[in-house]
Amino acid sequence: MLNQLQRLLMVTSVFSVISVPAMGAELNDIGPTTQTADLAQIEMSVMQITDIQFEETATGLQVVLETSNGSLVTSETTASGNALILEIPNAQLALPSGDELLEFEPAEDIALVQVSSLTGNRVQVVITGDDGVPEVAVNSDVAKLTLSVVPGTIQADRGEDSLQIFVTGEDEGYNPSTATTGTRIDAPLRDIPQSIQVIPQQVLEDQAVIRTGDALRNVSGIGVVRDFGGSNFAFSARGFEDVRILRNGILSGEEDQSTVTIPSTIERIEVLKGPASVLYGRAEPGGLVNIITKQPLDEPAYEVQLRAGSFDFFEPSIDLTGPLTSDGKLTYRLNMSYLNDGLFRDEVDAELFSIAPVLRYEFSEDTDLTLEYEYAEDRRTFDDGIVFLGEGFNPLDVPGDRFLGEPDNFFNDTFHRFYATLNHRFNDNLRVRTIAGGEFEDSEVNAFRAFPFNEFDPVTGELTNRLFQTSEFFNSNFSWQTELTADFDTGPVKHQLLAGFDFTFSNFGIDPGENVFEGPFPINVFDPVYDETFPPNVPFDVFFDIDNEENSYGIFLQDLITLAPNLKLLVGGRYDFVRNEASSDGLFNGNPFGGDSELNDEAFSPRVGIVYQPVEPVSLYGNFTRSFVPSSVNTIEGDLIEPERGTQFEIGARAEFGDISVNLAAYDITKTNIAVADPDNPGFSLAIGEANSRGIELDVAGKILDGWNIIASGFINDTEVTEGDNFFPSGDRLRVAPENGASLWSTYEIQQGDLEGLGFGAGVFFVGESEAQLPNDFVIPSYTRFDASLFYRKESWEAQLNFQNLFDENYLELSDNSGVFGGAPFTVIGSLKYRF
Repeated sequence: MLNQLQRLLMVTSVFSVISVPAMGAELNDIGPTTQTADLAQIEMSVMQITDIQFEETATGLQVVLETSNGSLVTSETTASGNALILEIPNAQLALPSGDELLEFEPAEDIALVQVSSLTGNRVQVVITGDDGVPEVAVNSDVAKLTLSVVPGTIQADRGEDSLQIFVTGEDEGYNPSTATTGTRIDAPLRDIPQSIQVIPQQVLEDQAVIRTGDALRNVSGIGVVRDFGGSNFAFSARGFEDVRILRNGILSGEEDQSTVTIPSTIERIEVLKGPASVLYGRAEPGGLVNIITKQPLDEPAYEVQLRAGSFDFFEPSIDLTGPLTSDGKLTYRLNMSYLNDGLFRDEVDAELFSIAPVLRYEFSEDTDLTLEYEYAEDRRTFDDGIVFLGEGFNPLDVPGDRFLGEPDNFFNDTFHRFYATLNHRFNDNLRVRTIAGGEFEDSEVNAFRAFPFNEFDPVTGELTNRLFQTSEFFNSNFSWQTELTADFDTGPVKHQLLAGFDFTFSNFGIDPGENVFEGPFPINVFDPVYDETFPPNVPFDVFFDIDNEENSYGIFLQDLITLAPNLKLLVGGRYDFVRNEASSDGLFNGNPFGGDSELNDEAFSPRVGIVYQPVEPVSLYGNFTRSFVPSSVNTIEGDLIEPERGTQFEIGARAEFGDISVNLAAYDITKTNIAVADPDNPGFSLAIGEANSRGIELDVAGKILDGWNIIASGFINDTEVTEGDNFFPSGDRLRVAPENGASLWSTYEIQQGDLEGLGFGAGVFFVGESEAQLPNDFVIPSYTRFDASLFYRKESWEAQLNFQNLFDENYLELSDNSGVFGGAPFTVIGSLKYRF
């Protein structure tokens, strides 16, 4: 080993040749999540480096550069002798020791780390190895830059290629460049011939999203439906309802609704537009939503947050992550939150608790296992909103906070989610991933409910046929997916091949004897008096039980083919087998009903897409793809109706201008084999239904300038029933399909000076007219809502105020129970966050 004086002389000689072009072989990436980044064009304001920490690890050394006012990045990287030289632009040293720091022998086989100031607001880091150039992975995070150093034996005089630095965990702000939902591989969005939008975590935080459904307003072509009880959301996409909700790529809750998801657990939300059956099996043709949860980080990070606001809203939460073992192989993440919300509706409130731990263990750099669990309790007043009460009734005549139940109404929902994900890399070109997950949910309803089209007097406001319901539901899902990814060449053609299979089991039902309806219990819609005994002691009128089981199996194959550097072809196909068994039993006004059924379906779903990039920032694409949804009804002849099929033709363009991405798409989707009631044979169906949706969508996201972010969207959508009957009339528009819409949200944070860290945001959200139901007899009016925010970020602290519905717009949102909810009035949410 060299003594300290010898090391200092060695580093001095390194500086004497720093102008020599970089020499050395390309460095190996560190860890399975590492990705290459080109940092040459990064521009940012001057950052103050206030402290530097050194920590010896099992594989080498970690050097942590801490700042007081923002994030650091590295740009130019060179090597000389055994030294790796990194340059950090737009930075200054503000250390107690002055403009230079020397650390001798900080770890085995690392001779010296020297950090010093250069002219032009630059900081230079020189890491010198005993036997060769060290390998370094860079992790850029808020308020710190972490250099993970591994001793190397690569000599700088072995070549003249530039060295590469690998960035892990870098915050991509409003414009993530990759998504897994569209192809199940981590492919750049510019290479995928289908419209995909990503709502990153930063947008969720900047908009103070409390309910996941509110996040989807940033995406074009999405319609939102509030579920019964007011707790969940269901969505439409490109005019078609029942958008499938995924969680980390597998089924979450019932297929057509999002069970409660806590925003603090979300890393980002990916929205795939158009049919997705080729990779995910049964799905409506409009698209699907994939919620990506937060994962453990290699570096310790701790965050506590308190949010409070209008209508007695109160939500504390914590987010903790880091290694659990000294070798860093076992890492964890823990999210916990509690929410208490008085809401704006009369006599309605909510309480929610959740805990979500995640553990990841790296057996080696090629193999890792992640275990996730989430528990949540949702306790709230059961609330149907304002239901459609028949001719002469307009929901807009009723105040938006009007409640038609009783104060003792309740909806309790408890669920457990678990996931296990195993990744293994056989070599650089062959990888396997398998994930198993499940959800177990139990719900209980005790509520006085105003059902649609009950006996109602529009003059007096008397609703005479309100009912009381007591029910207990269960919902269980289990999914298993395994997929193999292989990268290989056939001559000059490159392939990314994906092959796999999946299995899904779901069981939904109502516990025997626990779904009871009693009544009537009158109430005045215009002047309600809440005085019913809870629960009422009267004979029941209706009860029924349901038990539905479904097993589905799918096999799929996909190939992303690079025919030329600027020409890519995506082809794939999937075959599904679905088996459904259902039983029901009940009593209606003294008459029994029910029975058993068993159905089997199968379908093939193809996809073909092409991407042409005339210049590097622009991708032109087109696709043909199909979807399917299994049938659950029969014709009078006893034949099972063929699955509903969706067929899409789409063309589009994606452009990336610096840190801004723009996606423009035009589509035409036809859905066939829609089951409609057989007019001559009650209880049976005919596959005569057909609907068409066509439209244009625009999505924009990214960074305009340092500190200035934007996410925006706009769309025009035209839907029509092209073949129908009296209940599904030809010429009618589909429900939950706004004719048009637009959104714009932007934030700006001051980058330097006395006001550095102060920022503000503003947004406008327009939703066009949409039909509330089929047949079309009530239009939900269009509305425009304005939001704003004010925030201050300083070192580890962050304070924020969000103002939602700034001008107190009176608007309606559709309820899943053939009714509407009034939109929330002017609301203020304040948050205080501390990271340590």
